[in-house]
Parts: sequence; C-alpha cells; structure tokens
Amino acid sequence: MNDYAEVIVLAEGPTEQLFVKRLLAPYLAHQGVFLTPVILDKPGEKGGDVKFARARNDIEKHLKQRKNTWITLLVDYYGIGSDWPGYAESKKQAQHTRKAQIMNQATAEEIDTLFSDLNSAQRFIPYLSMYEIEALYFSDPPGLAEQSGVPQKAIEQILATCGEPENINDHSTTAPSKRLEKLSSRFKKTTTGIAIATAIGIPKMRESCPLFNNWVTKLENL
Repeated sequence: MNDYAEVIVLAEGPTEQLFVKRLLAPYLAHQGVFLTPVILDKPGEKGGDVKFARARNDIEKHLKQRKNTWITLLVDYYGIGSDWPGYAESKKQAQHTRKAQIMNQATAEEIDTLFSDLNSAQRFIPYLSMYEIEALYFSDPPGLAEQSGVPQKAIEQILATCGEPENINDHSTTAPSKRLEKLSSRFKKTTTGIAIATAIGIPKMRESCPLFNNWVTKLENL
C-alpha cells in the first residue's frame, strides 16, 4: 500500500486552480497527499457556468486515465448549471449546509451510477463550495481588511448578517466575490484574491468554514 495519495482536483477556473496550487497543495503535501489542479475543460471559456455535463466528461476521463488516483471537485455553488444532480432539491432548502449535503451526495451517487466499473465510489470526492471560494477569505476579518483595503467594520457587518463565511449567499449582487468587488475596486479574483487567501492561510479557513474543513479532512484521510 502506498504511503501517499495522488489527487486530481478538477477546478472550476483559474482562481480555484491557483488556490489549490499555491495554498492547498503545499498544505497537504506535508501529509503525503499530493494535489494536481486541472481546470475543467471548456474550450474557449474560463470558469463560470459550470454544467454537470462538462464536469462529468472530465471526471470520466481522469478516472479512466489514472486507475490509482483519487478525483475531487472544486466548484462554486454560485452560478452552477441547473443540470447538476440534486440542484432542484437544493434550491428548496434554506440552510446552506443542507444545500451542500444534497448536492455532494447526489453528485457522488450519479458518478457512481455512471462509472461504477471504474471504482468511482472509492475514488471520487465531490466538493461544491458554498457559495464561492471567496467566502473563505471572510474567515479572518482583520486579515481580509488589511489585504484588501476594505474597512474591517464592513466585513464584520456582512458576517453579522450572514452568520458565517459559507453562508454569504449566491445572489448576483451579494455573492462573496461580488461583495468584495463592490467594497474594493482593486479586488481581482486571481491576483488580490489569491494574495488574501495566502495571507489568511488554510488553518484559519478550516476553523471558520465547516464545509471546507470537512472536504480537507477527507483529503487528509486518503
């Protein structure tokens, strides 16, 4: 049995890919879990509008190509395609934790049904972030304020309204990245955002974001 694990992370777009490459991969490498982030294939486009058909094809490809490798997803719930397993049911739920549970379970079951011959149930770990990866940056209000130039009071007010980072919702004007763009004209997902994430670090994100922590824990346990 190997004393390490190799994991392909199918990322929604460049922001998620950089997050894995610069933060999560080094963090887990110390524990013998080696991540390779790959952007979901969508010719001519980058990120956003993630339909299940797009993810399904890539999941199948990597399951076939790498018989001893785990596959996981890093996709935002905000803006996800309505063809995803569990999507309609998740939209009926008020609690973000319940939405995530429904989506992840339905996705895992669908992949297992489609690709059971590839041992998919043992090698596929779905993760749909609530509601965007940028929600993780709200784990550390002082750090986010310092790195973004946004008043800490404004960040704390958002958290007071939403309750916790992963509950900062998925409306087109109130999703985490939209709020940061509104508060700071210099905020850019793949530059400012990744710099903020690096300054905050994975441990603080895990402390404040249970859904994210659960995913990282699953990867650690591989």
